[in-house]
Amino acid sequence: MDWQAFWMTFTAIFLAELGDKTQIGVLSFSAASRSPWTIFAAASLALLLATAVGVLAGTLLARFIQPKAMKVISGCLFIGVGLWVLLRGD
Repeated sequence: MDWQAFWMTFTAIFLAELGDKTQIGVLSFSAASRSPWTIFAAASLALLLATAVGVLAGTLLARFIQPKAMKVISGCLFIGVGLWVLLRGD
């Protein structure tokens, strides 16, 4: 196992998830439910499956796109989504 990649990924994802919509949603579901372990299991499974989709998509895209181009595309998409969230007229 590549421990450097493991810890770098773990730290980045853990910090990114703190205080995001997922954590707020889980907090809300937990407050409304009397089954905190059910909420924990459901949220964990959802994050596991979402991560699996991301890993699969990244693995498939890596066959066709160079790593540097993947970083640029990912960064642009991230910025684009951020701008869309900031500028949409809610």
